[in-house]
Amino acid sequence: MPFLRRSRPRALLLTVTAVVAVVAPLAGCGGGSGGSDGGRPAADAQTVNAYAERAGYADPDSRAARAAAEAKAQGNTDEQAVFDRLAQTPTGIWLTPEEYPPGEVGPFVTKIVDGADGAGQVPTFVVYGIPDRDCTGGFSGGGLPAAQYGDWVQEIADAASGGDGAVAVVEPDALASAIECDRRGQRVALIADAVDRLAQAGVTTYVDGGHSNWVDPSKLAPLLKEVGVEDVRGFATNVSNYQSDDDERKYGEKLSGLLGGAHYIIDSGRNGNGSTDVWCNPPGRAYGTDPTAAPAGDSPHLDAYAWVKPPGESDGECNGGPPAGQFWPARAMAMAASSGW
Repeated sequence: MPFLRRSRPRALLLTVTAVVAVVAPLAGCGGGSGGSDGGRPAADAQTVNAYAERAGYADPDSRAARAAAEAKAQGNTDEQAVFDRLAQTPTGIWLTPEEYPPGEVGPFVTKIVDGADGAGQVPTFVVYGIPDRDCTGGFSGGGLPAAQYGDWVQEIADAASGGDGAVAVVEPDALASAIECDRRGQRVALIADAVDRLAQAGVTTYVDGGHSNWVDPSKLAPLLKEVGVEDVRGFATNVSNYQSDDDERKYGEKLSGLLGGAHYIIDSGRNGNGSTDVWCNPPGRAYGTDPTAAPAGDSPHLDAYAWVKPPGESDGECNGGPPAGQFWPARAMAMAASSGW
């Protein structure tokens, strides 16, 4: 399919806004800037595999980097070696309103973009702030009120547009869980607006597309179409999950076929040993395929393997883990041992 960005007419954006307003009045619904001020044009960001052009970026101040510095200070050379390896591996940079609220998220994104540009690399941001975001899992609750969400995403888009290119993965689990949570109308409206803002700013955009052991592609594809996935680069699979690369490639190609050939990325950070029936901090897991653009001859619509979820971080307070998103040294070391590091 052609991936030339087809901007939604302003009337449709207003319709989306009106739908959101049924749930909560939506303030500040100005559209995106229409293109990047300092980077590539908005259309090009959706037609090109960003991961094939530049290596991924590793935030030098990530939780893994801080854990490595702490291990070094304590003289723990084994932990330092593992945590350094994790810190030097490109991973997703998660943007939540709890850690980066309105007014602070933009400067943080600008700092990351500047660092990535200086290294000639591409950062991957994970936008994770939709209202009641973890409505099925219970370990990553929170998010912004609907009335604030669009402005927060716009702040991200504006900051990301100032560099040489950035990738955004939009709202892990939000569409796949919308069916179970009875959140379809609100989430479709908010994500459609977020996708448009990011794409208009020239950010290569992948909407979260669940994984192979969750919602059937035939049920998820209509939601992805509604939010405009066919107008951007594509979708992401297996984010924060453990399904094998093989299962995700099959799933991704099936979903792509229902979406006119949309491209996709696979989160391979923690799927080295595949999945079990436990989704939250399952024991015995291993690190997966290193982040890389999909090799020639791989699945035709696969753009890259990416570590979207930083693999040393907890899924939540389950199976002995700390709160979601915190670096968990013991599990990081156990996964390293399972991986033969």
